Amino acid sequence: MKAMNNDPDMLEEYDFSKGIRGKYAKRYTEGTNLVLIDPDVAEFFPDQESINETLRSLINIIKKRKKRFAE
Repeated sequence: MKAMNNDPDMLEEYDFSKGIRGKYAKRYTEGTNLVLIDPDVAEFFPDQESINETLRSLINIIKKRKKRFAE
């Protein structure tokens, strides 16, 4: 099996000539919300769990403040 010149992981027998670009893209992105974090902010959040935990904490603070000001 000979690899293609421009990509060593792609073998010559792989044929994508009849492939449809983005065929599953919509299905893949459904229910996904991607957000680009600036590098200075990303330094403090090493993974998605830390970001989600922080945002949930902020949500709780916002809810409590809304309740306090609504009274």
